[in-house]
Amino acid sequence: MKFKHLVLVVVSSFLGASFAYFIPKDAKQRLIEVPVEAPVQTPFKTVNYMNVGEKNIDFTSASSLATPAVVHVKTSYIHEGTGLSSFEEEFLRNFFGQTPRSSPRQSSGSGSGVIISSDGYIVTNNHVVAKSNHIEVTLNNNKTYEAKLVGTDKDTDIALLKIDGENLPALRFANSDSVAVGQWVLAVGNPFNLASTVTAGIVSAKGRNINILENIQGQNNTAIESFIQTDAAINPGNSGGALINTNGDVIGINTAIATPTGTYAGYAFAVPSNIVAKVVSDLKEFGTVQRAFLGVSILSVDNDLAEELQLSDPRGVYIENIVKGGAADAGGLLKGDVIIAIQDMRVDDVAALQEKISAYRPGNVIEVSFIRKNKVMRATLSLKNRFNNQELLTDGGNQLEEWGLTLRPLSNDELTSLGLKNGLVVEELKENSWVKQHSSLKKGFILTTVNNHQVYSVDDVLVQMKKSNGEVLFEGRYPTNDNAYLYALRIE
Repeated sequence: MKFKHLVLVVVSSFLGASFAYFIPKDAKQRLIEVPVEAPVQTPFKTVNYMNVGEKNIDFTSASSLATPAVVHVKTSYIHEGTGLSSFEEEFLRNFFGQTPRSSPRQSSGSGSGVIISSDGYIVTNNHVVAKSNHIEVTLNNNKTYEAKLVGTDKDTDIALLKIDGENLPALRFANSDSVAVGQWVLAVGNPFNLASTVTAGIVSAKGRNINILENIQGQNNTAIESFIQTDAAINPGNSGGALINTNGDVIGINTAIATPTGTYAGYAFAVPSNIVAKVVSDLKEFGTVQRAFLGVSILSVDNDLAEELQLSDPRGVYIENIVKGGAADAGGLLKGDVIIAIQDMRVDDVAALQEKISAYRPGNVIEVSFIRKNKVMRATLSLKNRFNNQELLTDGGNQLEEWGLTLRPLSNDELTSLGLKNGLVVEELKENSWVKQHSSLKKGFILTTVNNHQVYSVDDVLVQMKKSNGEVLFEGRYPTNDNAYLYALRIE
């Protein structure tokens, strides 16, 4: 594949292996299923702050406040591998007929984190701690702690850690909605393992969507990107560190850089603090993020679309498609409507919509302003989760119920008549359920194996699903024929 213009986007953790993703500079806005969430009272104090019009700003106070609360996160993980290059592996196969044996290898990584409560809660990036089996945190005073992973959220690239400590230095979240382009900011972290490094710059832009989270996660279309862009120097190892204002309050968590070289080139991106605070609150309370969905596929309005729709301004979010029974559908929105505000907060594009509604949970009610046939209208929507209902999800809960599936083990008589040794029948498959929308699996399907493991009970199924790395393979048959059927499902 060839692109005329390429931008190298790098997640800024310092890992044993580097990660880079090439993204076409002139790529068109993608259609995505937008997750929306409801306002949640976070356990942390938020601060409104805009340093506009200040002269002779002194960064020493903010730096001295922030550096004790920004920690060095070190990870280790074991993965299978031969230790050989792809060329060496291919040579052994082709010329000696040997398949190299895989052996466990230890790898390590490094990044940053921010203490957000005096009792030891630390926020960092998901990509800093992903796949790790041991996490160590070193404070600015060189004291080291073993950290427990509380929870992660791939959609925002945020993770929450916990260490056993008391009276630890902690930073507050500022209100990222009050951040202004041009205001001074500081980036605090551990680039290239250089502990407690502070760099200064300004907010270069807000609401940046650079598609890096979708590229990391493959086909995921629920990533929330509305980054704060800054020219404060950020490099590998800064991931998970703090972007602060001159009061020393956190306005974002440093996450990525755009660069042609792999190191700082003037463009760095941070997850806004309002998004981070909501994710942290959910992870602490539920162990998973309570993300709500409008149930739409959308597109940012550009000049061409505005002319086609005869809009006075090229702004807003165009509804390309609506999920039947979803929040938008139930609230009366239609394909072709253009969303211009949520709760009277202006929405100019997809990134702005994601950020404005990222504080909402399933079951919350919101007011949506939209344009239909050149008329501004309002609708009241009751938001739903990704399974198209309003239940709050729990970490480690019954994934089958969340998918809208009810399984029942077959009786001995049923097994004998079908010629099977084991199996569970899909006794119920809810209308508009996640499984029904993402596969052709039907009611009556007899599930015999999950990820190549025979299953005899619902617990067996859940155990295999929890052991999986997000991909689940259901194998079985239908009562009316002996043909084998396979269904590949993804746990999101």
